[in-house]
Amino acid sequence: MNDRGWQFWLAAGLGSGWLPKAPGTWGSLAALPPAWLLIELVGISGLLLASLLLLVFGCWICANVLKQIPDKDPGWIVIDEWVGLWLTMVLLAMVLGTGPLVYLMAFTSFRLFDILKPWPISWVETLGPPWWSIMADDVVAGLVGAGVVLAAAMMFGFV
Repeated sequence: MNDRGWQFWLAAGLGSGWLPKAPGTWGSLAALPPAWLLIELVGISGLLLASLLLLVFGCWICANVLKQIPDKDPGWIVIDEWVGLWLTMVLLAMVLGTGPLVYLMAFTSFRLFDILKPWPISWVETLGPPWWSIMADDVVAGLVGAGVVLAAAMMFGFV
């Protein structure tokens, strides 16, 4: 496979961003099994480390891919969804533990904030070069999504 091929495939979240309609949702769904596997094999701290490494790697991949195409924020790039969802999972799992409901809450809250992009997510999306803003807004969406779920869990006495 040539350089363009593998870089595009990774930027597309192992191809999940090329599925028809709603690439961000497909990318987020595709990120769930690896998140579960990482937690099972190396724990929550392992998923955190993987998230941070994927953030750095995702910035590099996006910078390389964006040099080769005219679009500066194509929807099929979903490596950012992987990072955002994984960070949401880490924060929720640290407090609430793991299990199907936590995975569902992580997915739902991350997608909600990634799609709606309220402030500060919409603001972060405008900062820096495109390769950074693609990644950064999903990091913030993940943090905000987890924060809202955790605040609700505390408010209703689940924590």
